[in-house]
Amino acid sequence: MVGPNVTLNKIPQLDTTNSSVDIDLIGIAKSNNERSAAVAFMSYSTMENLLKPDFFNTSNDTVKTMMSTVISATLPKTTNTKLTKPVNFTFRHIRKFDPTSSLSCVYWNISEWIVDGCSVLKTNSSYTVCSCVHLSTFALIMQTSRPPESDSQLLDLLNLVCVIVGLVFFSLALLTFALCQWSPGVNNVARINICISLLLAHLLFLLTQHFLNIIRPKQVLCAVISGLLHFFFLSGFVWMFIEAVMLFIYVKNLSQISSRKREVLSSGFLCVIGYLIALVVVCVSVGLVPEGYGSECCWIKIDKGFIWSFLGPVCVILASNTLLFIKIIISLNSTLKSLNAEVSQMKQTKIMVFKTLAQFVVLGCPWILGFFTNGRKELEILFLILNSQQGTFIFLIYCVLNNEVRQQYKKFFRCLCCIKQH
Repeated sequence: MVGPNVTLNKIPQLDTTNSSVDIDLIGIAKSNNERSAAVAFMSYSTMENLLKPDFFNTSNDTVKTMMSTVISATLPKTTNTKLTKPVNFTFRHIRKFDPTSSLSCVYWNISEWIVDGCSVLKTNSSYTVCSCVHLSTFALIMQTSRPPESDSQLLDLLNLVCVIVGLVFFSLALLTFALCQWSPGVNNVARINICISLLLAHLLFLLTQHFLNIIRPKQVLCAVISGLLHFFFLSGFVWMFIEAVMLFIYVKNLSQISSRKREVLSSGFLCVIGYLIALVVVCVSVGLVPEGYGSECCWIKIDKGFIWSFLGPVCVILASNTLLFIKIIISLNSTLKSLNAEVSQMKQTKIMVFKTLAQFVVLGCPWILGFFTNGRKELEILFLILNSQQGTFIFLIYCVLNNEVRQQYKKFFRCLCCIKQH
């Protein structure tokens, strides 16, 4: 606020966390009879979730992204609110800027974002300065070209098919683990829980994307779903790490694995580790950044670095699993060299080598591809196929290629045929 006795030629810049405003308040005061004026500058931390960029109607069909927090500027207790000069707003980008995109300085008009009276003065990768000839509620929206429809539809169809196939094999693996009899030395707890965690994660993700138009407007429901997805995927990765450790112990010391499991790696202890770590990460994330859940696609928001609450633990687990996998290959190689080249042993050896190589997928190592796709369709398709088929590889390795399980399958199908004949 400035009064008639002000001696300044210009008021200081008004700042909020992610934006600032330059306004000629002294000039406005001089144009009022009272020789005084006041300006109120406000920033809304989560308003972009309500006043979405989709409310910005343009003639061209583009993907619209909110690049700033929503702000408001007004002149309270000021008789003549006519601006003497355009007002400049500086927005800090809250999301990654695409150099090929176009930026629009917009203001809220009843039920939509429009650009009338606002323009972009200058911009870089971090900030954009907007100039407006009136005061209102403002934001910065980025427009990017939509991907070719055919490519997008192909990836969506491939994603749907792969996820459904993966869900079927997760279910078959779980049924096999539950109904078949296993040797006392076999511990399937990690594999069972990988199947449970990823089955629930992929099923919830598939349903969410299918009903996204219904779920998205319900912000609380969208945030809860993204929190559950965070938990299920993270617990799946923790179980992948546990499976990597158990496989390393198995290959390192085949003769002592069963006793060591009973002494150290009991099922109850593993369950506590497998789910408690994921639960702690999600609870801490909710406590520190409660608004971090509920993005446009009901997943974790990538702004403010919150995505690292998922990527951080995943990177650690993937790095650990990759190192363990390399050690497993080295240990297995040295073990195989000590075996006699008998026909029966060589056959079992080939199966073990295949199982170990297939474990690369089961342990989640192909998720590393996600860091290198960068819009390359070939890598995106490979990433999608490999990581949606973890259930398929688990079913193949531990059910189909297990001789005891195959015998029980045969017995079951024989009984089924006998029942049909009678």
